[in-house]
Amino acid sequence: MASSLGLVMLFLSCAIFQAFLVSSSNNGGLFPDLYQFSCPEANEIIMSVLEEAIAKDPRMAASLLRLHFHDCFVQGCDASALLDNSSAFKSEKEAGPNKNSLRGFEVIDQIKAKLEQVCPHTVSCADILALAARDSVVLSGGPYWEVPLGRRDSKRAYFNKANANIPAPNSTIQNLISLYNRQGLNEKDLVALSGAHTIGVARCVSFRQRLYNQKGNHLPDATLEKTYYNDLKSICPTSGGDNNITPLDIASPNRFDNSYFKLLLLGKGLLNSDEVLLTGKVKKTKQLVKIYAENEAIFFHQFSKSMVKMGNISPLTELKGEIRKNCRRVN
Repeated sequence: MASSLGLVMLFLSCAIFQAFLVSSSNNGGLFPDLYQFSCPEANEIIMSVLEEAIAKDPRMAASLLRLHFHDCFVQGCDASALLDNSSAFKSEKEAGPNKNSLRGFEVIDQIKAKLEQVCPHTVSCADILALAARDSVVLSGGPYWEVPLGRRDSKRAYFNKANANIPAPNSTIQNLISLYNRQGLNEKDLVALSGAHTIGVARCVSFRQRLYNQKGNHLPDATLEKTYYNDLKSICPTSGGDNNITPLDIASPNRFDNSYFKLLLLGKGLLNSDEVLLTGKVKKTKQLVKIYAENEAIFFHQFSKSMVKMGNISPLTELKGEIRKNCRRVN
């Protein structure tokens, strides 16, 4: 009896190990159940902090999702975006796409502090970013997905790459496709991940060009729906008010749904980088906007797949990085 029980346990151990190897090989060495034994409370701690933070400030969900995106597009998902300035490097927080714009650092600090109390030197800041992005989507009514884990934290920031790699709000469709391809992401990922703009806000400085000087001819973007255009002008004057904000999705700014794509079809995409998915004369992206506008389930499914794919951009694993004690500075 004992020997047969031993064989069963051996078989189960082998099966679990084999599943680990398959999952790890598919996700660059990352594995969803990594903290199952080393920090089983991790998911609960992260979710509890986020529930409180998002209840206080519903914008925080979009801010944390964006933080993960801006981190991954610069040298991979390694929490380099969280590092403050040091004598060794300039912070990515100072780069053009991030300055006075990236938010949520205090929430990540709070999560990290709680995790360090319960399971010190175990959960990386890069994994916290990936899990916080997923949970922010879930708390906003969006889909759930398994997050592969095991990223290590970078020992430096990449200011110049932050300026070069993060898509600008006035990007053309060709710019967007090129920047996404550079990260190993395709047009399907581009359109699905752009759907993250179903939550959150943008600053006037990000869309002023569309209102007053879209093509350098002092005229507005002709693709903007007229009433929406007039509303935006009242929020964003020709000069001043750079930090005035408006929702990226005026229909349901705090709910993760497919209304972002429905608004694109009505000429109510806020950023140039939003509207060109439809008007940029790329058949694939135009088709996907229409599909996601018609079917939220298809959008949710692809968004989840694309988030896993993005979260797998050049992760630092094993000895290539570290697990920071404080997400703002290297150990």
